[in-house]
Amino acid sequence: MDRTPLDRLALVLVIIGALNWLLTGLFDYNLVADMFGAGSFITRTIYSIVGLAGIYSISLLFRQSEPARDKA
Repeated sequence: MDRTPLDRLALVLVIIGALNWLLTGLFDYNLVADMFGAGSFITRTIYSIVGLAGIYSISLLFRQSEPARDKA
């Protein structure tokens, strides 16, 4: 399946969010809150953007892929 630049950006943001959750779960360390301040406007904005990217990424589950092409 061909990915658009928006698809790639959304996946990168979701991966960043997942890594932050991994740090939080394993080490009780929230990188985003540590960098920008817990509850700050920037932190909430980053969380919102990552959340929107996650919602957008749901659409990737339901897209039809193109059939494989023979390379012969």
